[in-house]
Amino acid sequence: MKVLFNKLKKVNKVFLSIYIIILSLFIVSYVFLVKNLLSLTSIETVIRTIVIAFFGIWLLFYFLGNLIKLILKKHVFIAITSSITLIFCVIFGFVNYYIGVLNGNLDNLATKEYVTYTSNLITLNDTELNEDSRLGMINNSSDIEGNVLAKELIEKEKLNNEIEEYSSYYEMLYDLLNKEIDGIFVSANYLTIFSEDEFEGLKNTKIVYSFSKQMKNQDTTITSNKKLTEPFTILLMGVDSEKDGLNASTSFNGDTLMLITFNPKTLNATMFSIPRDTYVPIACNNNRYAKINSSAAYGTNCVINTIQNLTDIKIDYYLKINFKGVVDLVEALDGIDVDVEAPDYKAYVNAHKGQICEQNSLRQFGDKLICMDPGMQRLNGEQALAYARCRHAYLASDIARNKHQQQIIEAIAKKAISKENIGKLEEILNAITNNLETNMGRKEMLTFYEVLKDMISKTLTDGNFLTIDKTYLEYYNLPVRLSNNGMLLSAIGYYPGSLEAIVNLMKANLGLQEKEMIKTFSFDAKEDYQVKPVGQGITTGEKLETVPNFVGLSVSYVEEWANSHNIGIDIQFVDSLSPYYNSNILPGMVANQSINNGVLINNVSNITIYVNNSQVENNDDNNDNDIPEDNNDVENEDNTEENNNEIDLPDVILPNEEE
Repeated sequence: MKVLFNKLKKVNKVFLSIYIIILSLFIVSYVFLVKNLLSLTSIETVIRTIVIAFFGIWLLFYFLGNLIKLILKKHVFIAITSSITLIFCVIFGFVNYYIGVLNGNLDNLATKEYVTYTSNLITLNDTELNEDSRLGMINNSSDIEGNVLAKELIEKEKLNNEIEEYSSYYEMLYDLLNKEIDGIFVSANYLTIFSEDEFEGLKNTKIVYSFSKQMKNQDTTITSNKKLTEPFTILLMGVDSEKDGLNASTSFNGDTLMLITFNPKTLNATMFSIPRDTYVPIACNNNRYAKINSSAAYGTNCVINTIQNLTDIKIDYYLKINFKGVVDLVEALDGIDVDVEAPDYKAYVNAHKGQICEQNSLRQFGDKLICMDPGMQRLNGEQALAYARCRHAYLASDIARNKHQQQIIEAIAKKAISKENIGKLEEILNAITNNLETNMGRKEMLTFYEVLKDMISKTLTDGNFLTIDKTYLEYYNLPVRLSNNGMLLSAIGYYPGSLEAIVNLMKANLGLQEKEMIKTFSFDAKEDYQVKPVGQGITTGEKLETVPNFVGLSVSYVEEWANSHNIGIDIQFVDSLSPYYNSNILPGMVANQSINNGVLINNVSNITIYVNNSQVENNDDNNDNDIPEDNNDVENEDNTEENNNEIDLPDVILPNEEE
């Protein structure tokens, strides 16, 4: 060793410095390269091993070879090998940078272990809280913001008010807006969660108290280790917000729910958009029926369990996306090609001269409206978001919007893997990082590489890398009441036969059952042939029913209805002194009922009807013309033919609880 040092003292100092600097740079960049390559588990393992081994040998060669050449004063050899090694260092720098960007973005997509939950006590703007004020709270102990933190807020602010407990946010919100209670405890993003037309009055509310706490994210309990090289399911949940990024809280509005299955072996996908107003049992609320989007107020776990119960399909992964991020993503792709559906709501068509117009990403109207003509075209980011949001232009409303969102997602998927965008990985990842969250771990995401490689290979050869089967859930209008004295909600029911066809398609794509072969085929030569989405046109299966309005009908009709539905019936005759008496109804006819119209019969085992027993006091003002119209107009569809009277029936008039 002493001899070696003595010889090194005699070498050219310039080349010795070059040797030391280049060797140091190479060692540092090589160490980072090895670290980053090892992080890419399941991606080209053989190639990664060869690369690590080759440059490890080169490091040894450069270290020993140039050390000898320095002593032998072979400066040309040192210059050449140092130049090559420096080039390797530059290449390593680029590789390390892009792998670091990839890893960083993948880590950012993962569900955060801890998030900040917030509970707000809100009131109407014209309400002032005092010690006599009545407050509403959700009675579900698994609801972090509506119950757990609400109790901590009560303790913190030393509130001694009477607390009214509710099993449904809808009931609680209605009571607040109708001033039945003075304040309620809700999530901080309640305006986003309850953005439906029925809750327009929430814009006239104020936050009186607020309490925040960082807690373990409830969504981290939703885990899966399924490789993405196997058939898997993804639940896409849209958060329609005017802000970039996802709120720290796990609750959201749930207006966009799309169940996707993907088979990497066949590169086939299915998409099932679930209408937000679909009336289903909510898993985390004792399976009480409500609109499916209301499950999002309880968090991702509740949404997943509710949809799993509905479809009998296990959900492996979820993607929660803020649709505001669609703008950035589409811009990163230089636009997407979409066939924009023409509006069919006549008043809207006349107002906007046949164009589709929607507020911009900041929810601005006026000259900020985003308008586009129908037809095939390239949409920019703002146009894509506007088309995905628009529902007022179409008679099918939310159903049409679901269809358009499927179009947008399909167009984005195909454009992202197109030839011109293969080199835009960093830009695309940056566009979605802040607006997307998933329970996929980085390890699971990396297993998708092999599938992605097949997609790219296929799109480079024939330009078509993915087959997507669309679905359509046949539905019917279902005006319902959440409670006996509650307001009527505009919900929709679904036909079980239509859902079954969709579920069978998805299970077949997952390899859980054989795909049903179509053995018949028919078409009209006068019309262009179009493949119907699976589920469309199927209206079989038992529909949900609600209690009709019996007021003004005969006792025999009510008895017949009750017997056909296996519901017990009690008949009570009332006179003018009874709170159930109805002066607008003739003697012997139903004057009132214990269960209001619009209540699901699933929840009814017995009903009491009140029949006028005494003569109506006769005067000129009390005649048939005074019978009020039924402004609810909510007779169940199955009974419309039987109840097709020329006279509209009066509303049910229920006495207050004390009476």
